[in-house]
Amino acid sequence: MAFEREKENAATAAIEFVEDGMTIGLGTGSTAKFFVEALADEIADGLVVRCVPTSEETRRLAESLGVPLVPVEQVDRIHLTVDGADEVDEHAQLIKGGGAALLREKIIANASDLMIVIADPSKQVEVLGSFPLPVEVTPFGFTITAKKVYDALKTSGVSRPRIDARRGSGDKPLVTDGGNYILDCACSVIPDPAYAAELLSVIPGVVEHGLFIGLARTVIIGSDEGASIFEY
Repeated sequence: MAFEREKENAATAAIEFVEDGMTIGLGTGSTAKFFVEALADEIADGLVVRCVPTSEETRRLAESLGVPLVPVEQVDRIHLTVDGADEVDEHAQLIKGGGAALLREKIIANASDLMIVIADPSKQVEVLGSFPLPVEVTPFGFTITAKKVYDALKTSGVSRPRIDARRGSGDKPLVTDGGNYILDCACSVIPDPAYAAELLSVIPGVVEHGLFIGLARTVIIGSDEGASIFEY
């Protein structure tokens, strides 16, 4: 229950950044869910915004709460995106993708004027890597791609990466909203996230990776009593 309060308080603090007329990217995951719910309350009280969801899960939640959505193809500017993270370090570098929405999350975050990360204190780390790094790959040749991902992580300084295809129902590979697979890369420590991101990005078959570097400019960490806001 403590984690839930911390997540909710972080989401509530993020509402203070919302202004009338904004186009807002809605993140995916348990913490982002609190933001969508808080935003729905503000909309019911008269706030006028339109939103772009980063996953089908978030789309369904937003629709159920009466949050107005707009197709991403009809958006020419996203003022603000609020999303969670699986890990965040002291430089606002992130690991995301635990909810298998990292491709759409990164597209929306990269297109936003401001990305705010909301999280509970357990997501704060000194060095990224304890949470397995998700890498989204095409189904075609994914075993070959997995070997290339392993080599890239080794080159970046990860000592003993372990690569596993994420499983869904029936023990079959999980399929993302974009029709791809997820490789979960257990790294323990990623000593140079920016270098690892660079190496992963050029591998044929890698659609996107869960290292979000230079995208988050505000991080809000919730607590039992409220939230702390960090600007970068």
